[in-house]
Amino acid sequence: MAELPPLCRRPNAFLIFLALLCASTFAPGLRAQDLTIDLDPSATRIDFTLAATLHTVHGTFKLKSGHIRFDPSTGKMGGAIVVDATSADTGNSSRDAKMHGDILESKQFPEIVFTPGLVKGPLIQMLNQQKPAQVEVSGVFRLHGQDHGATLKLSVEPGPAGRMDISGEFPVPYVNWGLKNPSTLVLRVGDTVDLDVHARGNIVLSP
Repeated sequence: MAELPPLCRRPNAFLIFLALLCASTFAPGLRAQDLTIDLDPSATRIDFTLAATLHTVHGTFKLKSGHIRFDPSTGKMGGAIVVDATSADTGNSSRDAKMHGDILESKQFPEIVFTPGLVKGPLIQMLNQQKPAQVEVSGVFRLHGQDHGATLKLSVEPGPAGRMDISGEFPVPYVNWGLKNPSTLVLRVGDTVDLDVHARGNIVLSP
């Protein structure tokens, strides 16, 4: 009888070899079934602008945390993106004091949270093909203790080593959402504040 090759004489090693081969060949499609994205606060910038009669007000927020779960078979998402409301800064101390004390009331409502619920767009194809994509993420925006439905249009670009760069603009109708308009007799400001987000995430494909 012909002698079996060394690999076939060790069935456990053979099965391990096949498993590793399949994992390396089909990993992008299979592992995309369980995908999470962790946002990096240090590599994320959130700018906001507010139109006013004398000049446009510019400011920034800081990201506190961001963890997103995604099921490509349904498009459903979970997790939360948490912005530090107390970090809002326009570079003007008196204006910032009014913003935090009278508008955001950030001591009482220290977090602004977006909870994603559903994504539409070629996100998995983007990951497999390593090409930029446009997606829409709908969910719930919690501001000043109140929940509001919202849809974000985002540009997503894959990078090296499991990195993902995400950017998008989103108008927040803060007055319609129950916050005060800080206008005075002299200074008039708009009822909507525009957010401009540039975030970086790390992709985790669970086995």
